Amino acid sequence: MKTKLKSSLLTFSILLTSVVARAQQSYTLKEAIDYAVKNHSNVKTAQLDVLNASAKVNEIKAMGLPQVNANIGYTNNLIIQRVFIPARTFDPNAKEGDVVAAEFGVRNSGSAVASLSQLLFDGSYTLGLKAADVYKELSAKSLTQTKQQIAENVTKAYYGILVNEERLEILRLNIGRLDSLFNQTKALNQQGFVEKLDVQRLEVQKNNLSIEYKNVERLQELSYNLLKFQMGLPLTEPVAVTDKLSSVNLNEFLPENETPFQYGDRIEYSMLQTQDRLAQLDLKNQKAGYLPKVYLTSTYGYSTGRPQFGDLITKPWFNAATLGFSIQVPIFDGFSKKYKIIQAANAVQKIKENFNFLQNSIDLQVKQGQITLKNAYETLQEQKHNMDLAKEVVRVTKIKYEQGVGTNLELVNAESSYKEAQNNYFATLYNVLIAKVDLDKAKGKLYVE
Repeated sequence: MKTKLKSSLLTFSILLTSVVARAQQSYTLKEAIDYAVKNHSNVKTAQLDVLNASAKVNEIKAMGLPQVNANIGYTNNLIIQRVFIPARTFDPNAKEGDVVAAEFGVRNSGSAVASLSQLLFDGSYTLGLKAADVYKELSAKSLTQTKQQIAENVTKAYYGILVNEERLEILRLNIGRLDSLFNQTKALNQQGFVEKLDVQRLEVQKNNLSIEYKNVERLQELSYNLLKFQMGLPLTEPVAVTDKLSSVNLNEFLPENETPFQYGDRIEYSMLQTQDRLAQLDLKNQKAGYLPKVYLTSTYGYSTGRPQFGDLITKPWFNAATLGFSIQVPIFDGFSKKYKIIQAANAVQKIKENFNFLQNSIDLQVKQGQITLKNAYETLQEQKHNMDLAKEVVRVTKIKYEQGVGTNLELVNAESSYKEAQNNYFATLYNVLIAKVDLDKAKGKLYVE
């Protein structure tokens, strides 16, 4: 009995430890991004594309290796083919014009042949190898692009949690301060020093704060679910964030602290460069279609033919071998290759136009990001100043109210203004963080492997 009890307690202890460990799972922003770029479904899908690209390279390489095939066959000639031969071939006394319908072949025949074919020259093959390597490179860059998109989504979701956490903390302080004031005013009303209307105003204000707190709590729950979704975690998995909003140095967001960028830092630009190389190789490949193809061929095998099926097994087979080469020379294809070359050349030109468009787009995105961030940062400073002023107004108004030289309505209005200033500040703070993410993305600095 004691042994079973100890075993049960040990099992419970292990389960409890496991539950606590799961409940305490927390991530910094970097850890959240690192987890996401390894475990998100989109990343795994992109990784499969890279593996497929590698397999495609090997598939094309295999075309240049010896191609060996074997064929084993058996034929039963149910009705043997007849050949018509002049009768005098066998009988000099036969009449002129008489023919003999002679059976040409035997009823049972078998063969076993192995063939080898080796590509000696094909202009398209060499170019195909190069194109396959470039295609593999493009798949790897596509994987990087997927990781960057996931890093962006995780960062924005993470920042949303940090801002909401700060809002909840401020709301808790506001509720605590207002509860204290409400209780004081209620006591004064019971003593006949203030009107019941004063108590009711504060009660309305307190209820509004409680409702706002619950709304932000539910929004925070949604934010955590969004973070888990962007990380590739099950929504039932409990997580926590380690970083604090206070650890974010907003002064680093100032324009003078911006780092220079190059178009090549953007993965989209790098991918377009790879696509340009692919298009150039495709153009060369179409032109190589006019070149001949040379193959080395060889066969070796055994064959036999017998009247009876059993003779195929008991009687000897006869071997045969061949060795040769073939040259395929394209002469006229109805101008098919000509028009394929035109299409490939147009594809190259389209990519050149896409380079110009992408450069202009990146320039615009960077300019927009810089202006948006600067505006949000300056607005944040003003909102911070307004929030500090509103806080001071609340402090002074409360003192006046307690000393009997201020009204309850003034205090309620001051509290409302302070709450509005707080909401404006946190909304602007989130805008600053998102603007910084967008600017880093525009410069290709958001996530670098």
